[in-house]
Amino acid sequence: MSNRIDICFDRLKKENKKALITFLTAGDPDIETTEKCIMQMFENGSDMIEIGVAFSDPIAEGPTIQKASKRALDGGINLDKIFDMVKRLRKKTDKPLLLMMYLNTLYKFGTERFFSLCNECEIDGVIVPDMPYEERGEIQDFADRYGVYSIYLAAPTSHERIKMIASQSKGFLYVVSSLGVTGARNKISTDFSYLLEPLKDCVHCPCCIGFGISNGKQARETASFSDGVIMGSAVVNIIEKYGPESPEYVGSFIKSVRNAMDE
Repeated sequence: MSNRIDICFDRLKKENKKALITFLTAGDPDIETTEKCIMQMFENGSDMIEIGVAFSDPIAEGPTIQKASKRALDGGINLDKIFDMVKRLRKKTDKPLLLMMYLNTLYKFGTERFFSLCNECEIDGVIVPDMPYEERGEIQDFADRYGVYSIYLAAPTSHERIKMIASQSKGFLYVVSSLGVTGARNKISTDFSYLLEPLKDCVHCPCCIGFGISNGKQARETASFSDGVIMGSAVVNIIEKYGPESPEYVGSFIKSVRNAMDE
């Protein structure tokens, strides 16, 4: 069976659209709200959703997602509860779902046990932001065995390495828009024409740009350089503001971003 991520990009290419990939932290403020927000995002234009697994020391994250992780952990979130939620979601949607998590959480849970459950619950991809590309062998064998894509990241400093990373990537290449941590930014100054130039003449998996994209205008501009955009902190900010009432506000925001990208 083809991975849902590949199927999604194939569909978008035929429709001449770019992927809108969105993120939220599972269990912030509670697992029921997370589940409702995910469905609202899918219903209003998200093509794929990254489900963040809360961690006590999320080094790649800015204050917004750090606070979301703390709220989720204080509420008792864990991987077992997240997998149970994914099982419920799979009765309602067949769109791609990914987990974004840190290596310590994965190791503590058990690497093979983790990927086996990803397969069982139909998780399509996993992003591990603190795993260096050179150390991908730590999880890659298990990911391949259980049919789960391990999504690699490439930073603005990766110009010499981006072609190599893309050549080994499945699903999509996560291109980090700016140096530093996650968080909505007023302006993204990375020269994507330069960063992505090594890929323009080669066959590679789709490239999606994330870190700092905060509104529809930025999403549309960034998508012009790539196959899709990834938005996280902008969504988490809404959830922080509205708590259990956030699903409808999250849905409205995603609809505005999707409309801007499709203009």
